[in-house]
Amino acid sequence: MAKQFINLIKRVTMKQNKFNTLSECLESENISHMWDGRPLAYEQTVGLTYADGTKYGHYVSVYRDERGLYERPIHYSRN
Repeated sequence: MAKQFINLIKRVTMKQNKFNTLSECLESENISHMWDGRPLAYEQTVGLTYADGTKYGHYVSVYRDERGLYERPIHYSRN
């Protein structure tokens, strides 16, 4: 019973880090509006600066692995 409870807690608290689509990847961090629509090739990383109205914008980086899965995006304010 305790092991089942621990597994349940892990599923609830752990974030998913791999996604099948670019859309799922960006939505995981609520930043799909920041993406400019460009696709990613296999084993490619794309970084861009989203103009959010601040002086330096918001940086977004997405990686697609050799299997076609997208990793959770990295993003932060550049200010």
